[in-house]
Amino acid sequence: MSKNTLIIGAGGVGNVVAFKCAMNKDTFGSIILASRTLSKCDDIAKNIKNKLGVIIHTAQVDADNTADVTKLIEQTKADIVINVALPYQDLTIMDACIATKTPYLDTANYEHPDTASFEYKEQWAKDSAFKDASIMGLLGSGFDPGATNVFCAYAQKHYFDEIHTIDILDCNAGDHGYPFATNFNPEINLREVSAKGRYWQKDENGEGKWIETKPMEIMQVWDYPEVGPKDSYLLYHEEMESLVKHIKGLKRIRFFMTFGQSYLMHMKCLENVGMLGIKEVEHKGMKIVPIEFLKTLLPDPASLGPRTKGKTNIGIVAEGIKDGKKRKIYIYQVKDHQDCYAEVMSQGVSYTTGVPAMIGAKLMLEGIWSGNGVFNMEQMDPDPFMAEMMIQGLPWNVMEMQ
Repeated sequence: MSKNTLIIGAGGVGNVVAFKCAMNKDTFGSIILASRTLSKCDDIAKNIKNKLGVIIHTAQVDADNTADVTKLIEQTKADIVINVALPYQDLTIMDACIATKTPYLDTANYEHPDTASFEYKEQWAKDSAFKDASIMGLLGSGFDPGATNVFCAYAQKHYFDEIHTIDILDCNAGDHGYPFATNFNPEINLREVSAKGRYWQKDENGEGKWIETKPMEIMQVWDYPEVGPKDSYLLYHEEMESLVKHIKGLKRIRFFMTFGQSYLMHMKCLENVGMLGIKEVEHKGMKIVPIEFLKTLLPDPASLGPRTKGKTNIGIVAEGIKDGKKRKIYIYQVKDHQDCYAEVMSQGVSYTTGVPAMIGAKLMLEGIWSGNGVFNMEQMDPDPFMAEMMIQGLPWNVMEMQ
């Protein structure tokens, strides 16, 4: 029977998800793209029709309003909701899915708009409600989180008896030509990067604990295949929160992301003058949030596609034991920004997030991934996802390391 797929969010990632769902229309059936700004949806629909000859439908929705999302789900008779809106809106969309008993998928964990923190607690708390509704909620089906979680599960299944350490390594070597711009939503990006770092490690008594670091305090140079050596800085990233629960034998997990000196210099300057603030300030009798105002001044991430050149390389290095012997492997994926734009009119950061969202939804609609409740990616069988990556535009590699 034909399916109805509702995508909420029409930014760079929403564009990729809509394109890739249209390329797999036998699975996704009737596709509806919805956003607060209808014109963004219409532009994407027009591009898809011109490029692929596939017609998708559009709608307007206020994703901050559960009743509005509920009404749209009922009107579209959606069989799945793919949430690529803002992380602030995760809970309202999840509640609408519970109310309508509709499976749910997102790419990033919930963030409160007034608190710069990233955790799954409030989404995990909805597990029983999803079970009561007999539906599946899949959290973090982007690349990191998302594909990196699946890489860890794949390594655990095929390469190790126990994994002791994991380093997640995210490199964007793309150049968009601007002095300063962010590759995804500036509010999310700048809050994430300017926050304190954190990693998880077991102490001498075997107790796992989070260790906090100053922003950008820890740096290593990593030689990324097809890219080369890059300065990589330790950050906190949400997938670590679920991986420490599900990877057997884990003793330490860290996350590193590359940044150029120009980016760091601009960000530090903006932070020093208060432009990354998330609290309201008064300006000429009006209340404004500095980081929201900054967002209006920066290039729209969705506009970076035509001008971004270079590659991304995202992967994991896992070290542990197999058959009583030490083993270390590197699973990674390399993507060229210009190849992404040629295919779906988006740059590589949006592409590497949007394709895994489509793959996760595809596996759910096909019944390959199923269950009642709220799940993280590494709880699913990794093999079908890894196979889909190979044919959907994200071929990966495994390297044995000394």
